[in-house]
Amino acid sequence: MSQASNEPARWRTEKGQVPLRYWIVWWVCLVFALILFYVLFAPFWFSLRASAWVAEFKARRRRTVAARA
Repeated sequence: MSQASNEPARWRTEKGQVPLRYWIVWWVCLVFALILFYVLFAPFWFSLRASAWVAEFKARRRRTVAARA
């Protein structure tokens, strides 16, 4: 006789439907994270990289001018 019918429910491999409230929470969190990243973090990161590039460019020009003198 098979013991499959006597196994606890937590051992079953079948998965039920995901409740709608979990989908809503998931999409709200996803939208919040995308807005946070693209609206706040990305411009901040790009401005940091641009300022570092400008600082490096100016430092290189100063070294070149100092070497010629």
